Amino acid sequence: MKVHERFLNYVKFDTQSVPDVEIIPSSEKQKNLGQYLVEEMKSLGIKDAFMDEHCYVYGTLEKNTDKNTPVIGFIAHMDTSPDMPGNDIKARIIENYDGSDIVLNVEKDITMKTEMFGHLLNYVGNDLIVTDGTTLLGADNKAGIAEILSMAEYFVNNPDVEHGTIKVAFTPDEEVGSGADMFDVKGFGADFAYTVDGGELGEIEYENFNAASAKVTINGVNIHPGSAKNKMKNSILIGMEFQNMLPVHERPDSTENYEGFSHLNDMSGDVEKTHLNYIIRDHSNEKFEVKKDRFLKTADFLNSKYGEGTVIVELKDSYYNMKEKILPHMHIIETAKQALLNIGIEPEIVPIRGGTDGARLSYMGLPCPNLCTGGHNYHGRYEYIPVQSMEKVVEMLKEIVRLYTK
Repeated sequence: MKVHERFLNYVKFDTQSVPDVEIIPSSEKQKNLGQYLVEEMKSLGIKDAFMDEHCYVYGTLEKNTDKNTPVIGFIAHMDTSPDMPGNDIKARIIENYDGSDIVLNVEKDITMKTEMFGHLLNYVGNDLIVTDGTTLLGADNKAGIAEILSMAEYFVNNPDVEHGTIKVAFTPDEEVGSGADMFDVKGFGADFAYTVDGGELGEIEYENFNAASAKVTINGVNIHPGSAKNKMKNSILIGMEFQNMLPVHERPDSTENYEGFSHLNDMSGDVEKTHLNYIIRDHSNEKFEVKKDRFLKTADFLNSKYGEGTVIVELKDSYYNMKEKILPHMHIIETAKQALLNIGIEPEIVPIRGGTDGARLSYMGLPCPNLCTGGHNYHGRYEYIPVQSMEKVVEMLKEIVRLYTK
């Protein structure tokens, strides 16, 4: 089966995860794809494939060589983002793309324009998989699953090609931050692994944000506005004041590359009580700590102004930059770079402006940088992936295995 055909099978499954759910998986429907993958893996010859009670799928491609080779893991996640509908995906292939704007949906007047997405012009002559503009596509990360299993299928069908032990895993709930929570690192048994969960072809990522959440609660006092002088304490206005005390240029819309930010994700409330929910991000641990401390100092200032207990800040770290865990194992990165060069693709080391299961896994004892899948515009209606990029990613994965088998 061709890699894009496999991918198109997977996007038929609605696997959207659900935020703020304590159980794993956060949505039972993820198990439908998980069970499908187990059956497919077994049909490919991965006899030990299974799904555990938490919707983690594991399997092993046993080595067929006497050489002393490392055990390599390849990991992707099954869930799609809650940011955009992930059900009833109407995927189609635009063959031999000509470089023009792409009308995704005539009825709803949804067009993907090259003026906004200039990278489209890099794929003239390619075959692009797109949506009808009403859902995401699901290349994040079903493309990674398709690419990993297409690589595995190659080795199964070519037993004369030597390879070491290859471990495969597909996880739930990456998009809601708990994809690594129940991952069985010891049972997985890999010396190191790659998540295949990145973007544009050629990208390799081993630096990600340090991440925290900040829940800010403003306690106000509601008094009839006709008699409110010196009595009312409007929590909405204090919440706005809190936000305005944060640096205006440390927001997502003002930052790029290694620049961190604090992002007000949602705000709700009334005069009596207001809630502000933030995410805090920075590649630098030192700057990360400064950003978190600023939240506490801002609360202290407002409490001194409006009274103790007016502003309460709850900080919780989410994950950390994997770089320090990868640096002692840079052969993982160098091998991936060489694999790309060997198939004619220039590697590009880029920082992840977000998180990845690989970051969590690296701190759980499994060094795990991130590789490209070939997709663009994840989490939105304009998501697309070139078929030829997916094919190149499969070549890259095969080449990584080959380099570790030399």
